[in-house]
Amino acid sequence: MFRTLRIVVLLFILATVAQGAWLARVRTVEWRETVRVVIYPINGDGSGVSEAYIRGLAQETFRPVEEFMNQEARRYGLGLAQPVEVRVAPRVEAIPPAPPRDAGIPGAVVWSLRMRYFAWANDTYRGPRPQVRMFVLYFDPARHPRLAHSAGLQKGLIGRVNAFGDAAQEGSNNVVIAHELLHTFGATDKYDFANNRPVHPYGYAEPARTPLYPQRFAEIMAGRIPLSETRSEIPRSLEETLIGALTALEINWAK
Repeated sequence: MFRTLRIVVLLFILATVAQGAWLARVRTVEWRETVRVVIYPINGDGSGVSEAYIRGLAQETFRPVEEFMNQEARRYGLGLAQPVEVRVAPRVEAIPPAPPRDAGIPGAVVWSLRMRYFAWANDTYRGPRPQVRMFVLYFDPARHPRLAHSAGLQKGLIGRVNAFGDAAQEGSNNVVIAHELLHTFGATDKYDFANNRPVHPYGYAEPARTPLYPQRFAEIMAGRIPLSETRSEIPRSLEETLIGALTALEINWAK
């Protein structure tokens, strides 16, 4: 009897959390008011390089993310003058759980719940409650020349981003942050998982361009600028990216 009651209580709690997350997600992409996004810096490798970089972070570091979102919203005719506002929280000491590798749906669900708990337990922001929380882990590029994949959760409106603790990499860091932020709004990846190449037409910023190659911009959810059928490059900053038509549809910026 006690075991049954405990299961019922747990199911009720999970249902309540799921309903709350669904309502928050729906309200966010209605775009009736500015969505508050907060960046939470974390020293991902415990290095002095990452620590020094985090100490130097400022609001302006992430201004390009805010400007990119607002500019693209205007291009799609969104009525809201400022759809996204980006703020920075004091650093977080703990490390969020890493996404599972090949754990299937059960593993993804467990990780999602763990991330939500982590976000609740490690919220260092003291301003108005954010709609979206992006936990950005910084790494010394000399020790970590390649970083693991980042992740954005639509269910929970939480991102876990791996970035380089280097001022020279701020442009590419902001590309990754914007990409994962759009995942929280419902955007899907638009590249081939087998080779990371953008998929035509939805993974191309200008799919009808003549000639098709080289493309001038990266579709933000494809993450690369196609230069030929077999070659593409990572954009250096958000100035080299655009939000494509399907992505705009997915985040409710287009019909």
